[in-house]
Amino acid sequence: MKNYSVVLVLIAMLAALCIPPAFAQATGTVKGVAKDMQGNPIVGATVEWYNTDNGRKYTLKTNKKGEYFSLGIEPGKYKVTLLQDGKQLDSVSGYGVKVDENTLDFDEKQSQAEAAKQKGVSPEQLKQMQEAQEKQSKEVTTVKSLNEKLQAANQSMQAQDFDSAINTLNQATQMDASRDLLWARLGDAYVGSAPKQTDPAEKTRRYTEAVGDYQKAVDIKQKAVDAEPQKKPDDLRALASYYNNLAQAESKVGKVDEAVKAYDQAAQLYPAGAAQFYYNQGAVLTNAGKADAAIASFDKSIAADPNKAEAYYQKGVNLIAKETIDKSGKVVPAPGTADALNKYLELQPNGPFAEAAKGLLQSIGATVETSYGKKKPVKK
Repeated sequence: MKNYSVVLVLIAMLAALCIPPAFAQATGTVKGVAKDMQGNPIVGATVEWYNTDNGRKYTLKTNKKGEYFSLGIEPGKYKVTLLQDGKQLDSVSGYGVKVDENTLDFDEKQSQAEAAKQKGVSPEQLKQMQEAQEKQSKEVTTVKSLNEKLQAANQSMQAQDFDSAINTLNQATQMDASRDLLWARLGDAYVGSAPKQTDPAEKTRRYTEAVGDYQKAVDIKQKAVDAEPQKKPDDLRALASYYNNLAQAESKVGKVDEAVKAYDQAAQLYPAGAAQFYYNQGAVLTNAGKADAAIASFDKSIAADPNKAEAYYQKGVNLIAKETIDKSGKVVPAPGTADALNKYLELQPNGPFAEAAKGLLQSIGATVETSYGKKKPVKK
């Protein structure tokens, strides 16, 4: 009887061992490679596996080779979606996962071809579409890289590290020489670096480099503006700023006549900024000792903006240079000198040039006027 009981116990134990655990479940493996329109790996993309049978979702990521891999995916029907930066790139519905290794690759170019075939798109039309998309994709990649370099260069210039900015922007123009903004910023970097040079020859070289860079920016932007039937204000303003900066650099290397023409171009392109452009032109002519031409430029600045106080002051300074001495030895100021200086004081009685303006008025024996309309004779 005792032996019989032992046999029953052993049978029961063996039966228990034959029963599979309730929680054990067979799973599969999924893997694949994601490629873009150019056949390059799609890095950092999300591959979402959604089980349409029970709603379970698995989220995988592609590596630097565009590969993804995962163990432990339960069998069933799946909708698989390829996403990048929240944008769906491709998807497959009804994909069956088995208790085995399952491979699902994504090829944007091949997927597009299959979709086009289903829609009756001809091979030639498909080729044109793919070429356009490839061009757009390259443009997006290029713009991203150029923006990164532009941002780095801007940070360097803010830190007064102009040489680093020049190096970065030269790299950018080598990547793509068709961007006017890159050439303009390179010109800015050279202009910013020039005053820091102790060698006069190096300083001149840097201003000369800036002239060449600004000219390239002007040429590229001018071509784009000319190609537009309706001129965009933002494009005209940008082009005007390039001409203004070109003029500044030209004046630094003694090209005064060229600078004057560039300022004229800027004022014509963007009349809203004409007062400042003509003021800058007058400053260049003043520094070149061309008083008559400078006065004419400041008059244009005043005509564009009658409240531009600095233009009145600078006009007065240039008129002072035209004063004469009569036979009795008395100083005879040029007509309009006192008017220009007093107009400055009327507009900016406490401005940065206020004391200088009063001193100049005193030197010619004129009356000082203020914005309050009061007059007082200058003590002689």
